Amino acid sequence: MDVRVFATKAELGRAAAVDAAAALQEAIDTNGRAHVIAATGASQFEFLDALAATPGIDWSKVVFFHLDEYVGLPQSHPASLRRYLKERIVARVRPGGFHFIEGDAADPAAEARRVGELIRAHPIDAAFVGIGENGHLAFNDPPADFETEEPYLMVTLDEACRRQQLGEGWFKGLEDVPRRAISMSVRQILKSQRTFCVVPDARKAPAVRDCLEEDVSPLRPASILRTHPRTTLYLDRASASLLSQP
Repeated sequence: MDVRVFATKAELGRAAAVDAAAALQEAIDTNGRAHVIAATGASQFEFLDALAATPGIDWSKVVFFHLDEYVGLPQSHPASLRRYLKERIVARVRPGGFHFIEGDAADPAAEARRVGELIRAHPIDAAFVGIGENGHLAFNDPPADFETEEPYLMVTLDEACRRQQLGEGWFKGLEDVPRRAISMSVRQILKSQRTFCVVPDARKAPAVRDCLEEDVSPLRPASILRTHPRTTLYLDRASASLLSQP
């Protein structure tokens, strides 16, 4: 894993965007199209803003896959991850395609299978991910399933994850935060050719330290990224502040 530390979130976002744009261009040049996984959350704001503003990307040749979504939450809800992605990616760059997870589908398990079949047909060139305050990767909270080969799965969100969503201002109260989600699996994320992990803010510092300096373990889901040969981790000074060798 290549770990890079920047002075500010803005610098982090710009640097990650430059690298991600180069990966997209490489995939387009090689395959005629780039397939990408997109994360959400407050930690991705600066990165996605910088990426959307990057000139020269033929977005008509970029197809996105949705990383995770709450079960039962309508797209009209302010915390809907579909809404986030449509506002912060689709409306800005008009990509060639975006395979959303319909979290309020009548049968969430069938929806997980549907998007799973779609992603099986398209090797992923780049994954944009983060690390949760509890060390989660996507919505794979600890202890995460490191074994399943299913591309997407139904998961139960732990209290730490739900409190993070509340703390970021997406919900009015903890009781409003959904308890279930459809999440891309750990093994599916690791199948990406490149992984760009964007993790700013001091609130992420304990998870960053544990995922980098403790053993790779389902108790620290994002620690598995250390086994991926082409992962770059982008930190700011705050999120890197607890590392023994920042």
